[in-house]
Formats: sequence, structure tokens, C-alpha cells
Amino acid sequence: MYEGGCECGAIRYRMTGDPIFVNCCHCRQCQKLTGSAFAVNAMIERDQVQVTKGPDVLAAEEAEARCPECEVLLWATHRNFGPDILFLRAGTLDEGERLSPSAHFFVRSKHPWITIPEGAWTFETLPGEGDPPLFSAEAAARVEAARSS
Repeated sequence: MYEGGCECGAIRYRMTGDPIFVNCCHCRQCQKLTGSAFAVNAMIERDQVQVTKGPDVLAAEEAEARCPECEVLLWATHRNFGPDILFLRAGTLDEGERLSPSAHFFVRSKHPWITIPEGAWTFETLPGEGDPPLFSAEAAARVEAARSS
């Protein structure tokens, strides 16, 4: 189980399961949104996240969830996966270091001083047709179950 929240503490949440997949995104948008060199995203089903304090930002099913007080981005959805798969910002977890990315996206805009661990999948942009599958059969089944719910 993982717990996290926004900077000001107005929203706290709990992930009740392990992420489907964890990625590190080096795109310019993630750089700007985080004010850093990348974003680490934990892909997880919406029903595996519970708001434990503050307004239930899950109930709105918006494309992204931000704290109404400090405006920290907690998670967002992606058009390719629908509203029931969240891309939770691992930096909002109390122990985000427990999650290690399996893949790095948009390495074409990666800062040159960042070293990607040996063995990690890397993609110039997003994975596309012809690339090997990123998900195990179990992970793919979780994605499909969430998308069809």
C-alpha cells in the first residue's frame, strides 16, 4: 500500500494496489508541469485509489486531479487509456522512491545530465506500433478490465 497527498496536506490519498506500470516521462510538458527534468507516473486503476482526506477529487472523473488549495497535480488520465486509468504522479507519494520506472518516454528531450539505468526501456517519444509490448499479460488484462468497466 502507498499513501500520498498534496503539498499543503489538504488532500491525502491511498493506493490500495500495486501500479500496473511505472514510467518516467521526459517530455517538455511533464518538465513544465513538474518544474523538473521529468515526471514519474504510476499507472493504476481509478478504483485502486481512495481519497482519505479532503475533497473527493476522484468523484469528479476529470482529466486531472489537483488540490484546490495548493494546486499540486496528483494524477491525470490519458486519452489512450480512458477515465478509469490514472497516471498518478509518484512525486506526490510519501515514499515515491519505492517505485522504479520500467520505461523512459520522450528521451529525445531528456536532459543530457540524466543517466537512464541500464536495462530500462527507452523510447524517443511514446511506444508505437512495432515496439515490443510494455505490459505483461496480467498488466494488459488489468488495463483492459478498467477500460471496459
